[in-house]
Amino acid sequence: MAYKEQQQQKKERILLSSDQPVPAVVETVVGRTGFRGEVTQVKVKVLEGKNKGRSMRRNIKGPVRVKDVLMLRETEIEARKIRSKVTKGTYT
Repeated sequence: MAYKEQQQQKKERILLSSDQPVPAVVETVVGRTGFRGEVTQVKVKVLEGKNKGRSMRRNIKGPVRVKDVLMLRETEIEARKIRSKVTKGTYT
């Protein structure tokens, strides 16, 4: 029984720690993406949590500048790189 209780407590700690938003600072603005260019892709550096110091790409909707602090709900998933040079939904 003690082993099961320990495993349950570990799961609860993981769930509690992942519920908290984690601050990250914007290092660079990579570019615009989305169907009409409404999403900005940025590189951020995580300031706290288990991924502290990790640099990752995120897609942000809304105005954003370098040195802004974002509150990330999760730090596990990274956005894919922007591949094409097409911007603001134009198609050539």
